[in-house]
Amino acid sequence: MSIMTEAESKAILDKVIALSQADECTATLTGSVEGNIRFALNNVSTSGVVSDISLGVQVAFGRRVGTASINEFSDAALERVVRRAEDLARLAPENPEFVPAIGPQTYRPSDTFSQATADITPQQRAEVARASIEPCRAQNLIAAGFLQDSQSFIAFANSNGNFGYQKATDANYTCTVRTEDGTGSGWVAKNVQDIRNFNAADDIQIAMRKASASVDAQALEPGKYTVILEPAAAAGLISFMANFFAARAADEGRSFLSKAGGGNKIGEQVFDPRVNLYSDPYDPNVPSLPWDGDGLPRERISWIEDGKIANLIYSRFWAQRQGRTPTPGPGNLIMTGGTKSTSELVRETERGILVSRTWYIRMVDPQTVLLTGLTRDGTFYIENGELRYPVKNFRFNESPVIMLNNIDELGRPVRFGDDGPTMMIPPMRLRDFTFTSLSDAV
Repeated sequence: MSIMTEAESKAILDKVIALSQADECTATLTGSVEGNIRFALNNVSTSGVVSDISLGVQVAFGRRVGTASINEFSDAALERVVRRAEDLARLAPENPEFVPAIGPQTYRPSDTFSQATADITPQQRAEVARASIEPCRAQNLIAAGFLQDSQSFIAFANSNGNFGYQKATDANYTCTVRTEDGTGSGWVAKNVQDIRNFNAADDIQIAMRKASASVDAQALEPGKYTVILEPAAAAGLISFMANFFAARAADEGRSFLSKAGGGNKIGEQVFDPRVNLYSDPYDPNVPSLPWDGDGLPRERISWIEDGKIANLIYSRFWAQRQGRTPTPGPGNLIMTGGTKSTSELVRETERGILVSRTWYIRMVDPQTVLLTGLTRDGTFYIENGELRYPVKNFRFNESPVIMLNNIDELGRPVRFGDDGPTMMIPPMRLRDFTFTSLSDAV
């Protein structure tokens, strides 16, 4: 029941729309089946499957909007949730930024579903844990990790005639490996749509090597260094910056893309000419849903072209206000790069620091996207193309805007998924990356 077919979904949504007495009604069905396994101290600790489905209803009387949700689908329950949304709408104040529900759209399906991922069994999850734990035990290392896989669907319809339905799958694996004395730490993450593209026995070796190699880290003076950011280290900074591509924030002077005297920086050179960032729901490496949260159809769109701002996200309200065409929000982020791996970038570096991962990233100044955060799980000093020794972790204060103007070289993009949009992100060698203090944490 948690994964409905298109026909089953449409039957419920059509009932909801027909029940509504409001000026307009939008109904959305979402369902998922999520499996997981967690292990720590080289032992499985929890495992389970969570199944969920819900219906959300939004109605409007003029500019007064009400929403309600429910997870049962009898005729009586459907009428109850619609009436609750209507009652709330009648009580709500008028929304001055209300935009009517979108009209009929055409969506070209994207390849977001893998049957192999949908069919994962508890035995397969247990095998992932075994393949992670046993090599660590053999080398006196300690593994702690988590695998979560999901299949899901979304269906929506509104009283203006729009309808969409699509299924998706996803699997996320992370594992931290520590030495027995806790002085060395390594980490690996893998995000895939198709579980056949994941092999825990291979990926765990990355975390194990970094854990063993990061023992007895030496202290370096904080300062500006040439760094190589692995894709996992760069992703958090780039995705944070991408949050500021809203046209409204730029036009209202609240963004690093705000132009002095008013307006935004579309068309201006803001980054190194090698920087290109775009979204494409039909990219075979990181496919995403073919619509955004408002139902706007997604197609390939460039955000940065040769270092220049190509587009910003215009919400339907702000596009109407500014006389522009609405821009759908991105479902993925793809940054182009070169052909070299992280290891090849290291071999070509005379002196620098390799950063495996950044975390605890927080905003310092939104006008410059100045961020602060910490390195972790393997930070190494590079000399003459080799990792000479591990170094203590740093706190950094750096803006991705400045960072992407200090590029030495970009490597080959790889898939990375976390809380935000799935990304294709390259490793990058950068000049003058700012480390402000040391951290004793491993």
